[in-house]
Amino acid sequence: MAALLIPGALSGVEIIAHRGASFDAPENTVAALRLGYAQGADAGELDIRLSQDGRIVVIHDADTARVSGHKQPVAAQTLAELCTRDAGQWGQWQGSGFAEKIPELAEILALVPAGKRLFIETKVGVEILPELGRVIRASGLAPAQLPLITFDLATARAAKQQLPAHEVCWIVDHPKTEPGPAIEELIQKAKDAGLDGLDLNHRFPFDPEFVRKVHAAGLKLYTWTVDDPTIARHQAAAGVDGITTNRPGWLRAQLSP
Repeated sequence: MAALLIPGALSGVEIIAHRGASFDAPENTVAALRLGYAQGADAGELDIRLSQDGRIVVIHDADTARVSGHKQPVAAQTLAELCTRDAGQWGQWQGSGFAEKIPELAEILALVPAGKRLFIETKVGVEILPELGRVIRASGLAPAQLPLITFDLATARAAKQQLPAHEVCWIVDHPKTEPGPAIEELIQKAKDAGLDGLDLNHRFPFDPEFVRKVHAAGLKLYTWTVDDPTIARHQAAAGVDGITTNRPGWLRAQLSP
């Protein structure tokens, strides 16, 4: 089998569509993910949770209130119930032409083009991993196309153990007003867990030396969520591997020579 070609932006950095092209379409929907790829993103990104009957759905929040107006936990609703929730007419999208439902992960996997990737962020714990493995194997996509990411280090460790062919990265936030954790500490924890990389909030002090330390440890380095071209150019120049953005097409244009 030929090696998977993952194209990057002209700057050499991978452009990742955060919850799809979520500036232009309702987040985590078929429309948003499809549009992200249409805008030239190298990868999409989405959030997953388990339904009451153990199926994987694409949604960020623990309940469906924000994106459907139906305030009930995702885990308390069946797949059939969740897939009827209108996810295209909330907030700024009210009155728009979007007619979107909360999708299953399998629906989105079917949209991933050849040579493109999809970052899958689990919003729950290790209980999702057996079903996640089943769904991604059924998709026929190469493991290299489906990096796995999570804020929970224990879940990241378990994901790497159970799905070793997949790139697994640890997501880390950065406080708005206080110093964040030292990069050396994050590197050590990621290495101890057997992970492949770090996915860091854009407020970390990205510079060439910061990035060099991560790469010297054999880890990838991604950043989120960047819709400011000045920040994106700075991070790209520092050498990050990927930038997650709500505006993939627009940001690619900003990074082009």
